[in-house]
Amino acid sequence: MPKISQPIQFSCGAKMPNRFMLAPMTNTQSHEDGTLSNEEYHWLVMRAKGGFGLTMTCASHVQANGKGFPGQLGIFSDKHIEGHTRLANGIKTQGSLAVVQLHHAGMRSPEDLIDGQPVSASNIKKYNTRSLSLEEIHQLKDDFIAAAIRAKQSGYDGVEVHGAHGYILTQFLSSKINSRTDNYGGSLENRARLLFEITNGIRAACGSDFLLGVRLSPERFGMKLKEITTICKRFIDEDQIDFLDISLWDCFKYPEENEHKDQTLLEHFTNIDFKNVKLTVAGHIRTAKDVKNILDTKVDFVTIGRTAILHHDFPKQVLANSNFEPTPTPVTKNYLHNEGLSDKFVTYMKRWEGFVVEN
Repeated sequence: MPKISQPIQFSCGAKMPNRFMLAPMTNTQSHEDGTLSNEEYHWLVMRAKGGFGLTMTCASHVQANGKGFPGQLGIFSDKHIEGHTRLANGIKTQGSLAVVQLHHAGMRSPEDLIDGQPVSASNIKKYNTRSLSLEEIHQLKDDFIAAAIRAKQSGYDGVEVHGAHGYILTQFLSSKINSRTDNYGGSLENRARLLFEITNGIRAACGSDFLLGVRLSPERFGMKLKEITTICKRFIDEDQIDFLDISLWDCFKYPEENEHKDQTLLEHFTNIDFKNVKLTVAGHIRTAKDVKNILDTKVDFVTIGRTAILHHDFPKQVLANSNFEPTPTPVTKNYLHNEGLSDKFVTYMKRWEGFVVEN
């Protein structure tokens, strides 16, 4: 049986029916109070129906002041549980694992979307951002854990902690952004403290049978490749999470740091022994051949973003045709509507150069 169609069993016991995960994608479709909309429900359940073995929500903020974009699906209040219960059930009914991504935008929270000043690991004048106090850091940790508990109550199979793309946990991890002098700044161990406190707290609160992943990304926002691989190795050795989701921006490129150009960015991760932890990667995986090339390495499953927007049934297409290539862009608004995108999501996609053309 080809690897691409083989199921995966995670350490927690959850079973993923194939090797395709829907990337957690900004779509701006839910209500401004963070409650689920019918449009977001339709978009995600359509992908589960299209064959994604794991369907992940957009980044869902764990505090009201962590909102990162308009129409963001929230999980910071019990008022969100009803919508998440509906969404988790809709995804699971299609045979897909249902996972919510836990998020806080930190300095990347637009001021017009939140009350008060954006917060981060440190004061950052450029973003008009103030540093969190120790008490607020502890509250942030507790709120990530509380959000995971809500996800479990809602019926999700698990959660992914968003530690990538310059959001608040990256802001703590990054020596370029984090200038703290307490236990949450300075050494890599200190800068990673909050991330590990959150993941270990989620594992303790939600149990050993709850799927738990972490998203990390190298290179941008001051993240050094060696530091990210060091964090990966610690997660692997401590064996408290089920998978690492590495967002590489482009799986096929070489690192930007000169000292690491001896091998591809992907190889820097696939050369690690992941032991009990599963590995998925994202970045320019767009065709059936791309999927095969990635899965021919030590990557356990692929994470699909852009092509999942173009084809809700990308996994089924690839499983049926080893030469499948996505519809070329730009595509029309009507095309995207037929693929489950609402007007709000189509408007957001116009920010991607050359993706949407007027009908």
